[in-house]
Amino acid sequence: MKGFIIYPTYKIINKKPCVLLYGRLENNQTFLTVNEFKPYFYIKTKDLKKAKKLEKNIEFEETKKVNFSKEKVTKVILGIPKEVPIIRDRFEESKIKTYEADVRFEYRFLIDNNIKGSIEINGDYNLENEVVDRLYKNPEIKSSDYDPSNLKILSMDIETNSDGKDIYCIGLYSKDYRKSLIISDKKFPNTISCKNEKELLELFQEEVLKFDPDIITGWSVIDFDLACIKRNFQKYQIPFILGKENKPCTINIAKEFFRTSKARFPGRIVLDGLDLVRNSFIKLDNYKLNTAAKKILGKTKIIEKLGSEKSNEIDYLFKKDQKKLLEYNLMDSILVYEILKKGKVMDLTIERSKLIGLPLDRINATIASLDFLYLQKANSRNMVSPTRKFKEKKKPITGGYVKESIPGIYDNLIVLDFKSLYPSIMRTFNVDPSTVLDKKEKGAIGTPAKIYFKKERGVLPEVLEELWKARDKIKERKDKIASFAIKTVMASFIGGLGNPSCRFFNPNLGNAITKTGQFLIKQTAELIEKKGHKVIYSDTDSIFIDSKLKSKEEAEKLGKKLEKQINTFYEKHIKEEYKVQNYLELEYEKCYNRFLMPKVRSGESGAKKRYAGLLKENGKEQIEIVGLEFQRSDWTQAAKKFQKELLDRIFHKKEVTNFVKKFVEDIKKGNYDEDLVYRKSLRKGLEGYKVNPPHLKAAKKLKKLESNIIEYYITTDGPEPIQNLKNKIDYNHYIKKQIKPIAETILDFFDITFDELLEGKKQTKLFDF
Repeated sequence: MKGFIIYPTYKIINKKPCVLLYGRLENNQTFLTVNEFKPYFYIKTKDLKKAKKLEKNIEFEETKKVNFSKEKVTKVILGIPKEVPIIRDRFEESKIKTYEADVRFEYRFLIDNNIKGSIEINGDYNLENEVVDRLYKNPEIKSSDYDPSNLKILSMDIETNSDGKDIYCIGLYSKDYRKSLIISDKKFPNTISCKNEKELLELFQEEVLKFDPDIITGWSVIDFDLACIKRNFQKYQIPFILGKENKPCTINIAKEFFRTSKARFPGRIVLDGLDLVRNSFIKLDNYKLNTAAKKILGKTKIIEKLGSEKSNEIDYLFKKDQKKLLEYNLMDSILVYEILKKGKVMDLTIERSKLIGLPLDRINATIASLDFLYLQKANSRNMVSPTRKFKEKKKPITGGYVKESIPGIYDNLIVLDFKSLYPSIMRTFNVDPSTVLDKKEKGAIGTPAKIYFKKERGVLPEVLEELWKARDKIKERKDKIASFAIKTVMASFIGGLGNPSCRFFNPNLGNAITKTGQFLIKQTAELIEKKGHKVIYSDTDSIFIDSKLKSKEEAEKLGKKLEKQINTFYEKHIKEEYKVQNYLELEYEKCYNRFLMPKVRSGESGAKKRYAGLLKENGKEQIEIVGLEFQRSDWTQAAKKFQKELLDRIFHKKEVTNFVKKFVEDIKKGNYDEDLVYRKSLRKGLEGYKVNPPHLKAAKKLKKLESNIIEYYITTDGPEPIQNLKNKIDYNHYIKKQIKPIAETILDFFDITFDELLEGKKQTKLFDF
């Protein structure tokens, strides 16, 4: 029977360590496999005699495995997982190097059995179990290509009083299921009315256990909903048991902005909808539920007020209109569920789990992802990896090359792009932790970065090759989700290798990749310019070329011709110069009908990573904006609207002067007040800043800090939060600081300033060019 693993863990059963895998089968039943498994790690065989003197009661086993230096290793087998760090540290203190002595016990089991997410189970099972539908004891398990589409997802949301302490109601939603719980003496459809909060919580617990979800989700579900529920469980001395095991669940709230909170519910996974959307690379102006719902579903919340206004309305509805409160509460649960489903967010999360092998709540752990894939592949090659230790990063890894641009407005601009440049470099030059050399050796593979590697095929190049082939097959069936998942996984390897916390951290690895990338981009630009074409910009893996051609059709022909010529060059050059097979591939990516490359502010040099272009494909137009204010979260909606419309007019050669003047006048009239709100994260709390930035000043004027996102206006008396606006909006600030810089990015090309345009001092028919 095939299935998908939801939650891997372990237990000591009858004094024997066992790996437990909870999941859901293809027949919709839940399962639990229990397999006896012994913890272990490795040491060099030459250290065995010394190790035996230190630990006389430990089991040692000869192996056919070797370390990166081809030295034989011996397996050290222990009784229970908790002994591993104790013995490991004891060995390390005695100068006995250990290998893979930090791998989590349950992951060790999955790695050894070559399992990634999906599983095939063979063996007898017990149907008489209170926790799962099928309990397997010591079954035969192996990897499977099963694609789960039947995971049971429960979306939840709570509403509380204005101070966030007392829970009024809880909304629960899933496929063919909706249920609300509320403290009330009235009756409502699909609702359980409770006499008090204690009963509400007890019935919530009962409902979750009865529904038995694989995944629990919501918007900020850990930081707010579950954290509040846990506090109130404790208040009434209710055991916080919501998983499949009879022990309390745990919640770890992240204190640092860049970390995410975690919830551990045995047998289930808790996934924050907000984090899933953000980590799925869906770009939003902000990550409020209403914003995501509008973007992905075209829907909005029933109540969308800000700060204390929303809290006050919830209080009012609980007292005066509980029916509407229930509708609002349940709608939040529905929106999260639909965002994850219709936005393909959950599909992407599952696909990444299947590729990496980690549980659904750990797929964004870059180092753990690299670890799992690498150790699994190395294991199949009888190779062991070093135990992870933090290494000091003395110098930063070299970044990608970014050429200073040539500012201007261009027609029919071509973009050529290296297909997965860094993974291609790794495959071509055999970049791998097991093959990297400290110095040049006879027969080694050299790189343009003058860093050398053994010729014996490395582990990562092999992993990348398999992922590459899988992606090509996926592209044939036009599965964009799976294709994007593979691209994301391949890209994450670079980040992992460059992190001092990674077991494979070595500056030579990262520099071999990035410096070679720099060399290739520069060399490609030179080759193109030798052919008589002007490269106006290059960025990590892309080349921007001024075609100087009158039609897009001609430019596209040139782009494809250059693609063929450059690829032919590298196919020959890499083989002759480096004596390796070439995997580098340059692609003609697109042709912008019109393209703007701005200057840096207050200067004449060209900008980097900031541009905009007009694309026309299949009768549809699209303005692509990179790095400009439109893409930045710290600029107002008014500025973004102004910039997009201004670019549209420039690209289509429309009238500009009257548009700019009218936009400025409309700001002064208050027609854009709602779009003048600044939004910025308070990442260091109220007391963590050495300076006093505007959003901190605004935050200090709030009676209560309800979110780390501060929304404020600049008024005649400085920054003021939107919840406590006392003075008039300073329109001159917005015109000078938001509209003027954007306008002058473009006006500079027409020898006119923003002030001159408004005052009418110069000829301003900018569209006539």
